[in-house]
Amino acid sequence: VQLQASGGGLVQAGGSLRLSCAASGSLFSINRMSWYRQAPGKQREFVASVPNGGTIEYANSVKGRFTISRENDKSALNLQMNSLKPEDTAVYYCHAMTSRIYWGQGTLVTVSS
Repeated sequence: VQLQASGGGLVQAGGSLRLSCAASGSLFSINRMSWYRQAPGKQREFVASVPNGGTIEYANSVKGRFTISRENDKSALNLQMNSLKPEDTAVYYCHAMTSRIYWGQGTLVTVSS
């Protein structure tokens, strides 16, 4: 599975961005697709996840502001981010799980105050 994230950029606090992740390869084997993020000097953390036939999950810090979605064929994973805050500044990574774990290359989101 190959993952290619895009859509990051610079936005003012309160603004919106939409991240996309294009997936290719053995898409049928994907069980779960997720977004993670890593802020400067911090560990990578979970943002949101959509499993096959399961319940979408969000980190408490983004609930009500971010919306994750996935194409039915698993070829794309999106993250709509609204009401952005400076603390959302991070490199955002898409993640896919089969019997293995796959990471995209990351896309930088910078939220200015």
